[in-house]
Amino acid sequence: MATRIPPLLEPYLSLPPETSLILLTSVLGASTNWLVLRFLHSILASPEGNPEDDTKVVFVSFMRDLAFWKENGRRLGLDLDKLASRKKFAFVDGLSGLFLPKQAADSRVVPPQTILKSPELQNVASQILGGISQIKAAGSGKVLLVLDQLDLLLATAGDKSDVVALGEMLLELRESVHATVMTVSADYPLVSEQRTSLESNHAAFLMGIAHQADSIMSLRLLDTGTARDVSGVIRVTQGSHAVSESDGSSKRTEEKEVLYFVGGDGGVKVFERGQ
Repeated sequence: MATRIPPLLEPYLSLPPETSLILLTSVLGASTNWLVLRFLHSILASPEGNPEDDTKVVFVSFMRDLAFWKENGRRLGLDLDKLASRKKFAFVDGLSGLFLPKQAADSRVVPPQTILKSPELQNVASQILGGISQIKAAGSGKVLLVLDQLDLLLATAGDKSDVVALGEMLLELRESVHATVMTVSADYPLVSEQRTSLESNHAAFLMGIAHQADSIMSLRLLDTGTARDVSGVIRVTQGSHAVSESDGSSKRTEEKEVLYFVGGDGGVKVFERGQ
């Protein structure tokens, strides 16, 4: 039976150290949605008395709306409405107001949430920082920022995309929270030959984030193709910027590569090769 938090991933889904950046990368067919949900569950559904018990989450998603995350979170026993009412969870919708027709966007308004209306980075930063400030004002506790598919802003901005400005915005956001978890697409066509501005901008952004990351969890499909009982491969590596301990030593991430299977009910199994 699949557990809510696969045991092999438990060490990597706890509250990250202060100032750290955890990067989750995906490719077409190997989405990070299930992994993000388990990060949320690990942080927000922790037993009382754990360090994570006082942790709050500001979740910004540019690819999925709140209804999606609520429905799939419910399968894990995660009630995002209840957590929002307790000021432990805040959602910033970067999809509905920016990329959907107005009528479709209005039909997806599910409180409580903040809906981004302008793709201008100054406005995006202001709205997200506002959400962070509000949840901080509600009480003490560390704030974890989760940024889902921030790279979508690059893909939709065309010639107006600015990798440097987006990176500066990310640094500003990170300075306002305890730690950050973010997802970025790493499909081969986006980072290989870089013939177009989209490809070169995306590759530059991804590489810049990877160099800042303390650890990287990369999802990909099987090299040998598809299998009925395996959805893909997850590889955990230490990033270029490892968090330092108080004595100046580097905190190393245990690197490993395992297989995972996402069931039709949303349950996930993670296992070693050969199991």
